[in-house]
Amino acid sequence: MGRKLLTEHINVEGIDTIEVYRKHGGYRSVEKAIKTMTPDEVVEEVKKSGLRGRGGAGFPTGLKWSFLAKPEGVPRYLVCNADESEPGTFKDRQLMSKLPHLLIEGMITSSYALGANTSYIYIRGELLYVLRILEKAIAEAYAAGFLGKNILGSGYDLDLYVHPGGGAYICGEETALLESLEGKRGNPRNKPPFPAVSGLYARPTVVNNVESIAAVPVIVNDGGDEYAKIGVGKSTGTKLISACGHLNKPGIYEIELGVPVEEFIYSDEYCGGIWKGRDLKAVVAGGSSVPILPKELILKTAAGEPRLMTYESLSDGGFVTGTMLGSGGFIAMDETTCIVRNTWNFSRFYHHESCGQCSPCREGTGWLEKILHRIEHGHGTERDIDVLASVAKQIEGNTICPLGEAAAWPVSAAIRHFRDEFEWHIRHPQEATRPGAVYPGKAVLA
Repeated sequence: MGRKLLTEHINVEGIDTIEVYRKHGGYRSVEKAIKTMTPDEVVEEVKKSGLRGRGGAGFPTGLKWSFLAKPEGVPRYLVCNADESEPGTFKDRQLMSKLPHLLIEGMITSSYALGANTSYIYIRGELLYVLRILEKAIAEAYAAGFLGKNILGSGYDLDLYVHPGGGAYICGEETALLESLEGKRGNPRNKPPFPAVSGLYARPTVVNNVESIAAVPVIVNDGGDEYAKIGVGKSTGTKLISACGHLNKPGIYEIELGVPVEEFIYSDEYCGGIWKGRDLKAVVAGGSSVPILPKELILKTAAGEPRLMTYESLSDGGFVTGTMLGSGGFIAMDETTCIVRNTWNFSRFYHHESCGQCSPCREGTGWLEKILHRIEHGHGTERDIDVLASVAKQIEGNTICPLGEAAAWPVSAAIRHFRDEFEWHIRHPQEATRPGAVYPGKAVLA
């Protein structure tokens, strides 16, 4: 079994209470950082660790922290992005509900490093039960002297708040999140200025994902160099993977980055293979917004090398033959999956969740959904496939935030790797729309 840095104690009875959490080493990083380290030294350890943002972008966390502006006499903020809403991703809610004090410890240590005296956890509106768990844990941390005035007698003050959103996917984008936190409509902001210069209330702000912040106590306790020894190359440490779809053992797995994709899917240690003994058809490796890959390209790169669960290996080949690790929302699809229907379902989501601020996204996501609906329901034409590809291309790179790309990439990749299945739907509408219909393969198109 690989090392478990975040979830080692997740099944310990009462671990959600501060008493049990501290018995298992909880809040050591706060004591170490505040009593023995300067804020800059904490930032340096995070840099050494190679920790990359676990919310999807994969940007180096320590480097992001170093960009934070520090004008004299101006408050700074740390905001935790707990608006987990990427289809296929469900790791953060378990981390918060089972180990709330791990996130709180990470918030305190990270806030100290950034010089923030007020911090926020922005949580998805549907997760009110998790919000209540976090608020109870925060109250315990205040009572124990880890939050509030003069923490551990150090002179450092920190107030921590949990704020629920309204259940909008767009608020997972950091500037839309900040707009929502300020009480406005969750529309993404134009950048620059970036949040590190002008974020929450126009003050310097860092926004990090739940899993990223939860990794900070481990890094501070063990040292950045030790953390960096885990993983492969620039993909250091462990990663939580939300595994779902047609798997024998779906669930949340903490893996050491570098595990072969084939091992992750088929080994008993992880997902245990494809259910009902069926064949694997395709995988969405990092949540619904990343390109889908067929079996042959998710198990091996185009060059024939084993594909690894790392940022670099999954992106090998670019979007022509590769994909992204993203948020770790790993969706496996067996041979009975209809790629056209799956792509239409994703497009329905992105059309619904577009904030409507940018014309290419507002109009383009609607066109993607309409055309895919037409093909899936037996009314498609040969021209529709090229129109889909054209609309997706016109969305990419022409919007304020990445939701446009999130809508376009799955469509482009589905056409790239499964064009024959789209053609079958168009040429054999009666068969394709039959309940339970399964694409019979390329031979039928010959």
